[in-house]
Amino acid sequence: MRTIGVAAARRIALAAQGFSDTPATGTSDRGRLRRVLRRTNLLQLDSVNVAVRAHYMPLFSRIGGYDRSSLDDAAWNPGSRRLLVEYWAHEASLIPLADWPLLRWRMREYADTSRRRYRQLLERAPGLTDEVRTAVKESGPVSAAELEREIGGSKTGTGTWWNRSDTKHACELLFAAGELTTATRRGFQRHYDLVERVLPPEILAQDPPVDEAVRTLVSRAARAFGIATEPDLRDYYRLSSQRSRAAVNELVEQGELRPVTVEGWSDRAYVHRGARTPRSVGARALLCPFDPLIWFRPRAERLFGFRYRIEIYVPRQQREYGYYVFPFLLDDRIVARVDLKADRQEGVLRVPGVFAEPDVEHDRVASELGAALREMADWLGLGEVVVGERGDLATGLRLVT
Repeated sequence: MRTIGVAAARRIALAAQGFSDTPATGTSDRGRLRRVLRRTNLLQLDSVNVAVRAHYMPLFSRIGGYDRSSLDDAAWNPGSRRLLVEYWAHEASLIPLADWPLLRWRMREYADTSRRRYRQLLERAPGLTDEVRTAVKESGPVSAAELEREIGGSKTGTGTWWNRSDTKHACELLFAAGELTTATRRGFQRHYDLVERVLPPEILAQDPPVDEAVRTLVSRAARAFGIATEPDLRDYYRLSSQRSRAAVNELVEQGELRPVTVEGWSDRAYVHRGARTPRSVGARALLCPFDPLIWFRPRAERLFGFRYRIEIYVPRQQREYGYYVFPFLLDDRIVARVDLKADRQEGVLRVPGVFAEPDVEHDRVASELGAALREMADWLGLGEVVVGERGDLATGLRLVT
């Protein structure tokens, strides 16, 4: 079995994710979006908006400044030809329309009324899901809040995060079951409609067998990662170990995946047959916490020697680096951690803290990071970059911003 060094594995992974691609000149934002999606296959959604919402950032990290409305149009504008649809892939995600049928087996599992959450809702509020279906059919696209006002629904739970109505739960379950989907978003609030009014008939007509669908998803993950262990591949679409292992074995037999050993990795790795190993990678990118390159933290640690934990839920006084920290990729290494906040009221991109990784050249990192932050501020329509006091790179970064 071939043995690969970690440095080569990093270059394979970065190339697979598009960080060694040459800039696409003269291409529309929609065309560049397609190009990134051919690499990542999906964009994770997250509600945190302290800097920029998670689904916008992976495109910027790979192609630089673009018009965010082009992504909105591709995902949620009813008057634009839809490229993307929301579903549970790697958490809540935007996926290409063509991939929606690959997850129909998951929709059937969510639709199983024996599942505890579904069963509890039906016992507590019998007939509610039927009411929601009827109301969406008559009024859609419609938000859960609008349905609550129309249908009613008793509040459940006591905490701020969990104080959702039965109507909201019913919408989420019907979404997970593939009966409803997101027709549009307004203020990032999901507006539901029947899938048959949102998705093309040719997409709805497809329903591949489970094994075939899972094998295709694992193939997608392998191509997106370039090189990965089976648990890495499993995590991309949150598959069970049993299904993932079976699919990996089949892809090895078909020659799409090649088993390899990576120095220092305890698990066997697999290289996708289309993966490239560039001699060098000249990347410069701020990565949001939910970027596919780093979202599976064990893989990020194996590839980059970079232990990363998001600290949103850590009490402020206990945070090591900050509330919403962006790793900074330079060439083929992660060289810094950057706490970022878009202060839209003041029109500035704030950097409360910035911390160098071990054994990096501080002057070069500060210079390259300063340029990357200025590009990000311009993209977000913010006038300047304001660097705080925390971190060993703060002084050097202030000198170049």
